[in-house]
Amino acid sequence: MLKKKNLHTLNIEEIAKIGGLSTSTLHQKFKAVTTLSPIQYQKKLRLQEARRILLTESANVTSAALEVGYESLTQFNREYKRFFGLPPLKDIRTVGNHSKENINESAYVDSLL
Repeated sequence: MLKKKNLHTLNIEEIAKIGGLSTSTLHQKFKAVTTLSPIQYQKKLRLQEARRILLTESANVTSAALEVGYESLTQFNREYKRFFGLPPLKDIRTVGNHSKENINESAYVDSLL
């Protein structure tokens, strides 16, 4: 288990109550707008933020997982691979290589102009 970061989490019942909705109505309305359930949406946001952290802040996988609220590194790795198609380190290396290729191609095109 990873050390839990001090995050305030809202549960669906609290959000529904604040909005004056039943839990099931909130789920229906949320899915109608986002095409995802609230938990799927939260996972998507967490994973996208973790990827951003890994790409831009040179953080390690454990730090990124903790920062976005994961308690289990195993669960983070499993969900990351399911969402992006590769485990975190392989994905970041692949994305990083594509970014370098795009920079090199852009520099080559600029030199031709």
